Amino acid sequence: MRWRRQGRRFGVALLFVVVGGGLWEFQERQEVASAVWMGAPTWDDFHLTTFHRVLRNDGFIVGWSDVRINPLWVSYRLQAVAEDTRIGPRPNFQADWRTLWPVGTDSYAGSGYDRGHMAPNYAIAAVHGRNAQLDTFLMSNMSPQRPNLNRQLWQRLEQSVMDHFAPRFDYLQVITGPIFPERFMDNVMNRVGLVEVPEAFYKIIVAPHESAPLAIAFIMPQDVRGNEPLEDYLVTIDEIEARTGLNFFPRLSPELEAVLEGELDTRGWALEEVSRRPGRFQ
Repeated sequence: MRWRRQGRRFGVALLFVVVGGGLWEFQERQEVASAVWMGAPTWDDFHLTTFHRVLRNDGFIVGWSDVRINPLWVSYRLQAVAEDTRIGPRPNFQADWRTLWPVGTDSYAGSGYDRGHMAPNYAIAAVHGRNAQLDTFLMSNMSPQRPNLNRQLWQRLEQSVMDHFAPRFDYLQVITGPIFPERFMDNVMNRVGLVEVPEAFYKIIVAPHESAPLAIAFIMPQDVRGNEPLEDYLVTIDEIEARTGLNFFPRLSPELEAVLEGELDTRGWALEEVSRRPGRFQ
């Protein structure tokens, strides 16, 4: 009799866990889907190198790889702001307990690589506030970048997105992340501590007009000087998908996908106005 009562209690508890877990998973998917225009990135073919977990933060979400020990993609929304009063002092870097392997705040020390932000400190703070700014300093938002890329060319692109592109549109959807060599084993030992070193980085910026969305995308390699024109690194979204194995904006219709992802069209962005502009800190 006692075992029967305990069995019923266990069954009820298990039912609550299953139902609660299912509701949590449904809510999680709904929130992630609503946070990214036309759906969060997925993978075309399942591989260990494309499998990732979604980490939600204040102001941005991360597709985290426990194999690469890198964010495979980071997605956030931006809009123009009148002033940067929401930006506080530069926070300290923080370890993220959600990563399977420990990535410490000093993991990059002496490596020759910077802790490169994927969700940018300045833009996220200006649009989403101080708590979001703190989250950009989680180590799960970092990827190894050479100083000339991180402090110059990449910083100039981030500045252009926030100061030039965002004021031209109601809001922007930005997805950014690292690119690794095609063969995993060719790069498996190229690491900063546990973190695999990418060969390049991509950034996709979309202005999601309902009738005719616009997109512009870049791939920037690690070995840049830093003063190159931004336009030298323009690519199609299709090229980024081919090099990452990811599928961006999976809910796009085939007709719109062919145009938005397959064509390189800079009309509407006025890229020529900022392509050679020096960075804020140069």
